[in-house]
Amino acid sequence: MNYLEKNVKKYSKKEMASYLDSTNLKPDATFEEIEKLCSDALKYQMKGVCVNPVYIPYVADRLADTKVLPIAVVGFPLGSNLSLAKAFEAKEAVTQGALEIDMVMNIGGLIDKKYDLVFEDIKAVVEASSQFPVKVILETCLLSHDQIAIATALAHAAGANFVKTSTGFSKKGATEEHVKLMRKIAPDSMGIKASGGIRSLEDASKMIEAGATRIGTSAAVEILKEISI
Repeated sequence: MNYLEKNVKKYSKKEMASYLDSTNLKPDATFEEIEKLCSDALKYQMKGVCVNPVYIPYVADRLADTKVLPIAVVGFPLGSNLSLAKAFEAKEAVTQGALEIDMVMNIGGLIDKKYDLVFEDIKAVVEASSQFPVKVILETCLLSHDQIAIATALAHAAGANFVKTSTGFSKKGATEEHVKLMRKIAPDSMGIKASGGIRSLEDASKMIEAGATRIGTSAAVEILKEISI
């Protein structure tokens, strides 16, 4: 008996798809690949399609009048952009059709304990995104447990709707341990997005069991194909 059979709730394709943000953030992504991302997301009715901002006009048009959300990343993947630039990027993304924003936090600022700077950075993006949800990417692999807890609290205080583990471009992606910690610190009203290195049904299921309410993955179709119903 494998891990899924012993330890994890069984999900239908529809249930699992409702957690998935299908993602292609590669610098060499092509419009053909982005089209396939959208087509697959529509076929399986995934939660969202997460792309770099340059693709948002196309993705927003492709997903118009559907339940699949166009999602743009901001300050990606380093988070060390000026807050003014992040806010502008977020505002332009929602103007062009993004319905959610995934921003990278000022990671160095948090490590330096410049908490006001981190707070204002997140707040600027939240305000620029108007009524649209903002997820704050912490890049948890670069942070201690205390830093993850502080970052989660700052994101909530600044008005963000989610905290997210990872960009997928750093040393490591999501871990159950970090998701559980974020879930412990975040209020129930705040979402937790696990992303980075989630490539199988077992990976996704473990993250959901740990407290994730959204899964970011470039292997969404492969995960759903593991489910028979």
